[in-house]
Amino acid sequence: MRLLTACLIVSLLLPGCGDTTHKPLPTAQRIELPRFMGDWYVIASIPTFLERCAYDAMESYRLNRNGAVEATFSFREGGFNGALRRYHSVAYIRDKKSNAVWEMQFLWPFKSDYRVMYLASDYSATIVGRVRRDYVWIMARSPRISDRVYERLVRIVADAGYDTEKLQRIQQRIVESTL
Repeated sequence: MRLLTACLIVSLLLPGCGDTTHKPLPTAQRIELPRFMGDWYVIASIPTFLERCAYDAMESYRLNRNGAVEATFSFREGGFNGALRRYHSVAYIRDKKSNAVWEMQFLWPFKSDYRVMYLASDYSATIVGRVRRDYVWIMARSPRISDRVYERLVRIVADAGYDTEKLQRIQQRIVESTL
């Protein structure tokens, strides 16, 4: 388990091999943190190596007393009946004005860039990315979104400078209480 965590850290912290001349990554204007907390189903992602065979992927956030965000990423490995994997991290809010720029810490003392690029006004969908444009996550409050909404979110990802050919849809079961 420690080896997997260490590999995740290394994959998130290594410099991206792509073009570093992107325009600044857009972020949500203002996030009400208590409203943002809770469960987010991962609809699609440019995945880390740990997520490549993920089913029922979900990111759950909880605001703790000191203002940091406790995050749990969980998924079934390889299929809907696969082993349940859970990874815990802590996010520190770096931009208190917008609450959209975070540093995610999986293993002390390493921190990784994590930015809420987009947030629907009703908090039904969000996009989280990184300045390096190496990973991105399209998430929603429900396990399914319409094709129209998905296509709009993919356009936002593309407009931010990501290679959307690398996006992978995540299979979600209809039953929402699997994790």
